[in-house]
Amino acid sequence: MIALRRLNNQPIMVNPDLIESLEATPDTVVTLTSGNKLLVRDSMDEVREKIIEFKRRIHGPSAQPATP
Repeated sequence: MIALRRLNNQPIMVNPDLIESLEATPDTVVTLTSGNKLLVRDSMDEVREKIIEFKRRIHGPSAQPATP
């Protein structure tokens, strides 16, 4: 899960695997695979970086099983 901030600064946790698209309108609109849309304070670049960091934590080298 990644932490984002709604327009009223209320924190929200989002599963990045469910993010379908990001738009800047100028607020960032996060569209989920369900069709739900979230307006967040985080910029598109900030959301992208949070997704990359999440994926690295989940799928990075330390997540790989050791080979004998």
